[in-house]
Amino acid sequence: MGESCAVGFGVPGLLGDEDYMRALVTGGSGFVGYHVTRALLEQGVQVSVLVRPTSDRSALANLPVNLVIGTLDDEPSLVQAVRNMDLLFHVAADYRLWVPNYGAMYDVNVSGTLRLLRAAVTAGVSRIVYTSSAVTVACPPGQLGTEQDFLPLAACRSGYQRTKVLAEEAVWHLIKQGAPITIVNPSTPIGAGDRRPTPTGKLIVDFLNGNLPAYLDARFNWVSVEDVAVGHWLASTRGRVGERYILGHQNWTLSEFLAVLSEVSGQPAPRIRIPYSVAYAAGAVGELIGKLTRTEPRASLDGVRMARAPMRYDSSKAIKELGLPQSSLRFAAGEAVQWFRQHGYVTKGDRK
Repeated sequence: MGESCAVGFGVPGLLGDEDYMRALVTGGSGFVGYHVTRALLEQGVQVSVLVRPTSDRSALANLPVNLVIGTLDDEPSLVQAVRNMDLLFHVAADYRLWVPNYGAMYDVNVSGTLRLLRAAVTAGVSRIVYTSSAVTVACPPGQLGTEQDFLPLAACRSGYQRTKVLAEEAVWHLIKQGAPITIVNPSTPIGAGDRRPTPTGKLIVDFLNGNLPAYLDARFNWVSVEDVAVGHWLASTRGRVGERYILGHQNWTLSEFLAVLSEVSGQPAPRIRIPYSVAYAAGAVGELIGKLTRTEPRASLDGVRMARAPMRYDSSKAIKELGLPQSSLRFAAGEAVQWFRQHGYVTKGDRK
């Protein structure tokens, strides 16, 4: 069951041409998935996007894609979706640092992933790219994390991280059984089009709205979302089955990233750096309020715990083997700022 979106993305005859490679993308209406969809279209791939019946499809409205209605908990819809596909890009995930129901996140990130990938293997999909996350990569003390550093389940600091570690373990099991899967591990993508937004996008929105008076100076790896998208395509064409690739770029502290945001937005960066103990206390209070009100708190314990652990990675494997681009992060940050301003996310403060 599918429906076509508008054609005319600059690839004449894309839909209906049997000479084109056919790919299914999950999560195509989300931040990374949307950019993956665009990257595939630019390569002349005939793209179908799996969307939930209730999904906001506005991001896909002007793209020449076929919409396939289905959900990760509905096996018959997945069997139908992967039929006659050459490629599968499983990008969809429940990416939140606070959820009222961990079981629902597990069902999407772990059970749903297994259900979809098994259907794809049975259907004979020739290449599968699974979007994991850099949070499944361990960072040894004083070193950058690499593809060889697997985070133990016991070291997980959030429900999201736990589900991604469990899902990746399940994917490795499928690979050992012969499934043609390549894993990609994006770090912290930034750029335009973060509609939901993701936790990183919320950070940028809070910054622009003046709702970030202080910060916990965590350490992250940052990357342009467009580079991440291209990295997915490269993983399907140049990547090796049974390997994982960190899709990242620059290792910056949060204060360094906020300085870049200040530079590209013209707004001052917060000057107050808070210690972990204060951030933890704020997260505990936010967690309590969230449980009472069933609404996402501004600060959560999972978010604070995640920020405490260094998330600094070495992307040289993806650069060497895939040719992963390393685009300007200042440009990507500027794109994010401009997009949030133009789409009504900045409601107070300097809206330039």
